[in-house]
Amino acid sequence: MELMKSSIAAIIGNIVAAEAYLVEEEIDNFEQTIIDANNVFVIGAGRSGLAAKAFAMRLMHLGISAYVVGETITPAIYEGDCIIAISGSGETNNIVAAVKVAKDRGSKVLAVTSYPDSSLGQVADAIVMVKGRTKQEAEDDDYMKRKIEGNYTLLTPLGTAFELTSLVFLDGIVSELMNKLHKTEADLKYRHTVLE
Repeated sequence: MELMKSSIAAIIGNIVAAEAYLVEEEIDNFEQTIIDANNVFVIGAGRSGLAAKAFAMRLMHLGISAYVVGETITPAIYEGDCIIAISGSGETNNIVAAVKVAKDRGSKVLAVTSYPDSSLGQVADAIVMVKGRTKQEAEDDDYMKRKIEGNYTLLTPLGTAFELTSLVFLDGIVSELMNKLHKTEADLKYRHTVLE
């Protein structure tokens, strides 16, 4: 039980610490690009993909035309659309390839990543840095060095810190979009599925 409590504290600590990296102008640009887009596409791999799907659902609840890349009903992307790519490392092959296609077709690229200088970051029109330990950092970790420094990253294995921080960050964006679009919780509930 103590390990679980420590893990929760580490995750919450990462979320709170990540706030320091958020820049108001970048967030405003990110949100305005979503508002201005004809269609919004989201992409992420693995657990980052789950965060992307959760965000796409809320965008749909807001009345924004949103699609998850890879789903069978996802249409073509065009100029006037935007794609939001979630990748801690910014180097996930299929994500980088997809955003390059989107960019070539004239759409805007928004990146949520821990590495603004990554391949994803270099293609993006707007980047929001969400700091969190990624899978790559987990692979590069020096166990003895972490123990000496008292850094217990095993409490947030692989990309947990990035993925959960991204989920919280994107839910925060939903709140901002609700305000900017003058939507209420009742508006979101109206679009919530009734077929479950």
